[in-house]
Amino acid sequence: MEGEAMLLSSENRKEEEQQGTSYTYWVRQVAEDAAPPPVPRKLSPQDILSAQSQPSTLGSLWNRAGTWEEKNVNKWATDRIKELLLSVGTLEFSGGKAEISDVFKCVGDAFLVTVRNKKRVSYTYELTLKVKGEWIFGEEKNTVKGQIDIPEFSFGELDDLQMEVRLSEEKDILRQDKLRVSKDLKLFLQPVREKLLQFEQELKDI
Repeated sequence: MEGEAMLLSSENRKEEEQQGTSYTYWVRQVAEDAAPPPVPRKLSPQDILSAQSQPSTLGSLWNRAGTWEEKNVNKWATDRIKELLLSVGTLEFSGGKAEISDVFKCVGDAFLVTVRNKKRVSYTYELTLKVKGEWIFGEEKNTVKGQIDIPEFSFGELDDLQMEVRLSEEKDILRQDKLRVSKDLKLFLQPVREKLLQFEQELKDI
């Protein structure tokens, strides 16, 4: 009996040792010389005044270094270009008058770029303007419709602004009268350029 008890006791110890070696626990000990965790501190009025006295920087709060930041302003730019061009008003010619009736196409991109805490603007657009007017051919007044296409233009390129005039199919208008209307409509170039220059300035002032 005593031998059997010793045998059972030995087997139990082996089983306990096997079970004990099946699991390993890692307990993180905090060293006595470790730095204590940070404690929240309420800002004093002096702290707030000190932060407010720091020189302001352009761009977002996260980009205090002002290295590079680009902001898309397409929605504002597109709406503003349309608004300005529709405000050109009616142009009077020797034999008629016309106005911009719609900004049919206004496609492009506009950006504000902050580089090293300096703001720069950039945009590229192309336009199609619908025009409508009245001209007297001979002794008869005629309504004429057409469009003005302005190819792609960018910031700082308005001095080289170009436009192409296309008239709607008007079978009753003679060729020389169409040429005259096209020449008149090209006079929209100057007021359109002035409105786009205003847009450029407003973009820089955002």
